[in-house]
Amino acid sequence: MTTLVFGHKSPDTDSTGSPIIWAWYLNEVKGTPAKAVLLGEPNTEAAFVLKRWGLEKPEIIADVEDGQPCVIVDTNNPAELPANINGADVRAIIDHHKLAGGLETKGPIEITMRPVACTATIMHDLIGKDMERMPEAIRCAMLSCILSDTLEFRSPTTTDRDREVAEALAAELGISIPDYAAELFAAKSDVSAFSDAELLRMDSKQYEVDGTKFRVSVLETTSPATVLNRKAGLMEAMKAVAAEDGVDQVLMFVVDILNEESTLLVPNDLVREVAKKSFGAETDGDTVVLPGVVSRKKQIIPNLKV
Repeated sequence: MTTLVFGHKSPDTDSTGSPIIWAWYLNEVKGTPAKAVLLGEPNTEAAFVLKRWGLEKPEIIADVEDGQPCVIVDTNNPAELPANINGADVRAIIDHHKLAGGLETKGPIEITMRPVACTATIMHDLIGKDMERMPEAIRCAMLSCILSDTLEFRSPTTTDRDREVAEALAAELGISIPDYAAELFAAKSDVSAFSDAELLRMDSKQYEVDGTKFRVSVLETTSPATVLNRKAGLMEAMKAVAAEDGVDQVLMFVVDILNEESTLLVPNDLVREVAKKSFGAETDGDTVVLPGVVSRKKQIIPNLKV
């Protein structure tokens, strides 16, 4: 039976590229029939990467069947995975996030979790000398994942190993990191085709803080004004998105990649209090700037208080 390889819902570049990388490895190196799949439409940057390097967009699946062999990458959180994930036969997890808990497996499995910025960095090291066999397009996807997750090494999640792997890949491929990262971020910043609700869900994850349920949305861009010009619509859409997704509040952080800061939309007193308690930021308006805050994993989620 073919092993399905997938990342989290609302797939970004890492959750789109890493399944392709690992499915290739299982098929071509390990001789295990495998297929990369997605749990939703890839974001604009991930779609750009697929097109730029001529990679086929993986099939989008809604759920997994009982007993379906699968490998989970770039998450270990059941809330970000198919509803029937505990009915599937999870064979391995490769991830760089904190341990969420709640997954059940049919037996002992391979788990690799390392404190680096990107799942693709871990995969590079697991694949080892067999990297020589990897097609150029997939190595380009691997580089894309690392540059995306590290924000071209600006994110505080970046480790020396992420940088080393990215620089080695770029040298092998003859790619200029600054030039290519600019292409990636331009693609990430083009959100004109998306509705307000789609933007709120595009790169978002659900978290509970002291009994309050949040959908924490991050929109990384080199043109924050383009997004902030839509703040009225985004804040209005938060109500419907929160109701439909079963959360108390949507938090939207617009990350300015170049200036290395975030702007938090402040639609009500709850978010105003979150800004004050979490980041020491006070405002009477409908936005607040958070200097230096660019990482949901390392700077936003660990600090959230209500």
